[in-house]
Amino acid sequence: MKRLPMRKIKEVLRLRADGLSLRQVARSLSLGRATVSDYLRRAEIAKLTWPLPEELSDTELEARLFPPLAGQASRQIPLPDWAYVHAELRRKGVTLALLWQEYREVHPDGYGYSQYCSLYSGWEGKLAPVMRQRHPAGERLFVDYAGQTVDVVCPETGEVRTAQIFVTALGASNYTYVEATWTQSLPDWLSSHVRAFSFFGGVPAMIVSDNLKSAVIKACFHDPAINRTYGDMAAHYDTAVVPARPRKPKDKAKVETAVQLAERWILARLRNQTFFGLDELNAAIRPLQDRLNAKVTRHLGASRRALFDDLDKPALKPLPPEPYVFAEWKQRRAGIDYHIDVDRHYYSVPHQLIKQKLWVRITARTVEVFHKGQRVAAHARTSGNRQHSTVREHMPPNHRHRAGWTPESIRRQAARIGPNVEAYAEVIMRRRKHPEQACRSCLGVMKLARSFGNGRLDAACERALEINSYTYQSLHSILKNGLDRAPRHRTTDEPAITHPNIRGADYFH
Repeated sequence: MKRLPMRKIKEVLRLRADGLSLRQVARSLSLGRATVSDYLRRAEIAKLTWPLPEELSDTELEARLFPPLAGQASRQIPLPDWAYVHAELRRKGVTLALLWQEYREVHPDGYGYSQYCSLYSGWEGKLAPVMRQRHPAGERLFVDYAGQTVDVVCPETGEVRTAQIFVTALGASNYTYVEATWTQSLPDWLSSHVRAFSFFGGVPAMIVSDNLKSAVIKACFHDPAINRTYGDMAAHYDTAVVPARPRKPKDKAKVETAVQLAERWILARLRNQTFFGLDELNAAIRPLQDRLNAKVTRHLGASRRALFDDLDKPALKPLPPEPYVFAEWKQRRAGIDYHIDVDRHYYSVPHQLIKQKLWVRITARTVEVFHKGQRVAAHARTSGNRQHSTVREHMPPNHRHRAGWTPESIRRQAARIGPNVEAYAEVIMRRRKHPEQACRSCLGVMKLARSFGNGRLDAACERALEINSYTYQSLHSILKNGLDRAPRHRTTDEPAITHPNIRGADYFH
């Protein structure tokens, strides 16, 4: 029979002493008459009457009302090691029923299963609320930034810059990693994750993050939108990002506690130091972080480091062969000139994708463009100079012809025909105000080689250079009239070219 609290048994004795019947006492205290009768009988055997002696404690009252049976006075039930039980429950597949069976194998006369569970619940209830959550080993890594920052002084200018504090904690062992970064931006956020995985020597099954912009594009209770770059990093490490629910701090209570400990055990100890660089600050954080992880917790009787080695470390996934290289994803729309703008520089895409939404993967050295999951363009990254990087194959056919009209390419093409053609093209380009006019004229000149041959065109250009004639029409006239083959008469007063539109010496007499 389950025992009543001693205060209620005292009420039974008091009400009975006041003259109430068994039925009245039972109804007043919501008890059965048999229960009331049993307690009164026990009090009579123990020779206890109301009022009870003031010095009689509840423990002594219970001992007198419920003395041990004969043969059981010296029997003591061994108490389980609740810290061990609590730690074992974090292992995958381990349950209270299994641990109770193992306990009974060692202590056959130990507690029954229901009493075992009740005693564990009472022990667990004495822990901090955050410890009541059960996190299987290697399953969750909680990440966040501390609210407190650290000032870093530039040794050259004296300018003070604020450093952010990144904090992570593994679910089962509370093993903590702390580092300082300049910002909470996406590159620093992901780089901190990479260094944290390296510190742990493995990867958890999932990452529980806050809803900061670097991690979550759109916070939602049911279906948050993860930043694509963050998701790309998670895929590289074969893990999953599970953001905490908005306005639900208990979802990431582990890291909230870790942040509090980092502020008390690390940042508070550094409050009177002046740092002149981020590396110097992180070097000061490391030994304090190690000391925090080596500290034996009061309730579990083990350090975070010991729990990590025993629980989380064996359950973590292995690191990939190569660490993640930061690559930012951005969505861009191709303009009507089949180029996309990435950090004030323009990169070409196939002209068929004009006005289409495209995903761009940006690393320190490359820019890759994707359409419906397929890579459609790749460029070497260039600084933002408002210039264009254009691949010829991305251009429409009618644009490719013009793409070849550059002074250098025209010069090379003219030199392949002949030295005089090259010199003639250079003079034309110098004399034209607009590059497009010069290119059109030079291309027309070189096209004459198809009809008259390279040799004749080179000779015609030599003749045109002598008479300072730099038009397509004059050069074509020289070739058409065969003047490139005619002997030179440098003493004549007549012009070297015969053409209806050219006036001779007789025109002036």
